[in-house]
Amino acid sequence: MSRPLLAVAAVALLWSLVPVGAFGQAAPDPLVSIMPEAQAAAGVVDAFHAALDAGDTDAALALMAEDVMVLEEGAAERSRDEYASHHLGADAAYAAASVSTVTRRSGSAAGNTAWILTEGTTTGQAGNSATSRLTVETMVLARGSDGWRIKHIHWSSRAAPAA
Repeated sequence: MSRPLLAVAAVALLWSLVPVGAFGQAAPDPLVSIMPEAQAAAGVVDAFHAALDAGDTDAALALMAEDVMVLEEGAAERSRDEYASHHLGADAAYAAASVSTVTRRSGSAAGNTAWILTEGTTTGQAGNSATSRLTVETMVLARGSDGWRIKHIHWSSRAAPAA
């Protein structure tokens, strides 16, 4: 196994030991329903978010398949390289300037395909403005010889209701 893949495997393994939904802040008693066969895939999702939070874009990219499809804000990025050259930097900057809380998560797997569905809230800064968003995320992962890799991400959000 190459050195970068070994590092990714180590990060994924460590994150698989963190309770599911632990990226950002865990909400009190979040509703979590991850089937046992999808636990390792959920760990990769959490490792991806931790890498974004830390600004470690190389680690985030290493958890994505080369042919990943990212759907965000009505746009499509059809590869890891395209995502890296467009939204990755902004996504990492926003993750570092905000706090994400998981409010509900479910996941399952069939064979070498897993899906992790997450609902939550994000509060923080977007440019010069404070934001509070309700968020939903779908991640589809494929298991190969190098472990679980993210094949598809769909993010959407809307303004949170005023308190």
